[in-house]
Amino acid sequence: MVSAFTSYFMNTYAVVIDSDMIRNTLQTNVDESLDLFSLKLLIYIFFLGLIPSYYVYKIPLKNSSFKEALINKIKTIFISIIIILILLFSFSKFYTSFFREHKPLRYYTNPSYWIYSIGNYISKTLNSGPIVVKKTGLDAHIEQQSSEQPRLLIMVVGEASRADHFSLNGYDKETNPLLKQENIINFSNVSSCGTSTAHSVPCMFSIYDRDDYSYKKGIRKENVLDVLKHSKEVEILWRDNNSNSKGVAVRVPFEDYRTDKTNSKCDSVECRDEGMLVGLDEYITKHKNRNIIIVLHQMGNHGPAYYKRYPKAFEKFTPVCQTNQLEKCDKESISNAYDNAILYTDNFLSKTIHLLKKHNNSHQTAMIYMSDHGESLGENGLYLHGLPYMMAPDAQTHIGTVAWFEENKQLTQNPKEYSQDNLFHTLLGLFNVKTEVYKKEMDMFNE
Repeated sequence: MVSAFTSYFMNTYAVVIDSDMIRNTLQTNVDESLDLFSLKLLIYIFFLGLIPSYYVYKIPLKNSSFKEALINKIKTIFISIIIILILLFSFSKFYTSFFREHKPLRYYTNPSYWIYSIGNYISKTLNSGPIVVKKTGLDAHIEQQSSEQPRLLIMVVGEASRADHFSLNGYDKETNPLLKQENIINFSNVSSCGTSTAHSVPCMFSIYDRDDYSYKKGIRKENVLDVLKHSKEVEILWRDNNSNSKGVAVRVPFEDYRTDKTNSKCDSVECRDEGMLVGLDEYITKHKNRNIIIVLHQMGNHGPAYYKRYPKAFEKFTPVCQTNQLEKCDKESISNAYDNAILYTDNFLSKTIHLLKKHNNSHQTAMIYMSDHGESLGENGLYLHGLPYMMAPDAQTHIGTVAWFEENKQLTQNPKEYSQDNLFHTLLGLFNVKTEVYKKEMDMFNE
C-alpha cells in the first residue's frame, strides 16, 4: 500500500521519497494534503495497492517444518544469485558505466529506498533522551543611542519562489510590477539551505550553515530569534499562514493565520497572506518605543495547486493549469498559474512596505523577503521541490530575495552570491546586536 502511494508521487511529480520528504509528509496539514488528492491517486492505490494486497491476503499459508522452510529459502536465494550473476556478467560493461553515470537512480528504487529512508528519518529524528536546547548568544545586547529611533523589521518568509520567475531578475513576464516601483535592494543570486520547507526554514534561522545543519542539531540549539530575545530589547512576533514555523517560533509569540478565526482575509478557497497584515498597525503602535521584528510565513507559491494561491483578480497570465495533476497541463499553463501567485506575492510585499512607511516617524523601518526554496515546473519532467540537494536543479535552490529600507533612495541590484546561511548574522546586524556569535563578514548589509 505504501509503495502504491510512493509510486504515484514519484511517477507524477518525479519526487524522491527520502528522509526529508518523509519529514515533509509528517509535518504537513490536511489542507496541503488535499491539494495532492486526485482520481489518478485512487487508481494507483486500487490497482497497485488494494488488489495485490487482497491477492496476497487470500493465498493460503502452508505449514512446513523448519527444515523444509530453510531448504526452500536457500533454493530461492541460490537461484536469485545465479540469475543476478548471469545478468551482470552478460551486460557488465553496460551496467558498470550506466550506474556510474546515473547514481541518482538508486533514489527511485521502490520499495527499497522509501524503507531505507524511514530508517534514515528515525535515525536523524528520534532522540535517546530528553532534548536539551543549548543557549545561544546569552551575551546579546544592543548598542543604541538615546537619540536613535527604535528599529522595526518585517521578515517575510516566502514559499517556493524561484528567482528566475521574478521580473526583477530579468524574467520576461512582469511578475513584480509593484516592487519595481519601490526603492528595494534585489538580491539576484541567493541559494537556499534545502529544497523543502521542513529543512530550509529552521536552517535559515539557525546559526549553522547548510553543510553543518541537521534536524537534530537544529532542535538542540537556539536560533536567531532566541538571540534577539536574549537582548531583552526586541519585541518578537511570528504570524504563520503556512503549515507552521517548523520549530523556529516555539519560544517566541506565535499566531496561526490559517483559520478565519484569526485571518480576516479568508475566501472560499483559502486564507490569504495579506490577512497577516491586519492588526499590525495596532501592534506596532503598542510597542512604539521598542525594537520590533515581525516574521510573516507565507502560503506563497505552495504547489501543486498554484491556481488556488491567489485571488481571481490576480489571474493576469492565462491560460492557467486548473488541476493539481500538473502532468496533464502544458508547461505554459503551469507557469502562468505559478506566475500569478508570484504576482500576488508582489502585491503582498508592496502592502507590507506601505504599512511600514506609516511608522517611519516612530521607527527605523525595513523589510526582508526570502523564500524558503524554489520549485520545478516541469523542466526535465520534474515538478514541485524536495529533491536531494546534490541532485536538485537550480530551480529548486535559487530563491527570490529582496529587501527594503526607508532610507534607500533607488532600486539597487545586488548580484553578489549569498545563501540562507547569511540570514542569522544579517538579522543580528540590522538590530545592531553585539554578541560573540555575530559574524560581520556574513552580514548581507555589513558594507
